[in-house]
Amino acid sequence: MSIRKKIEIDETKVEFKASAAIPRIYRLKFGRDIYKDLSLLEKALSDSKEDDSTLDMFSLELFENIAFIMAKHANPDIEDTPEEWLDNFNTFSIYQILPELIELWGLNTQTDIEAKKNFARQSVK
Repeated sequence: MSIRKKIEIDETKVEFKASAAIPRIYRLKFGRDIYKDLSLLEKALSDSKEDDSTLDMFSLELFENIAFIMAKHANPDIEDTPEEWLDNFNTFSIYQILPELIELWGLNTQTDIEAKKNFARQSVK
């Protein structure tokens, strides 16, 4: 099961997709754990304010990679690297997009947990 969401970036609606495949796709592409990276980003986001622009380069790169993976998962026809994909946009605010991606990921995780609970209940019967 997956969840999709369209988010406006630079006046363009971009579709993102979250599913159980994302952690594996992210790990294979970037060699990192998306759960840890999203946790780091959530903390960095809560510690900063949009007008301060205090996110470090590492956090920005994590955001770009996560956004790219979720966009590529929704549309396999987009470019093959984050750099090529990002080149389609003018500068945009991470502070507007990241919370929506985090929300999308949270909805996906919540849906997976509910599905597992329902499956466990059906197996017991």
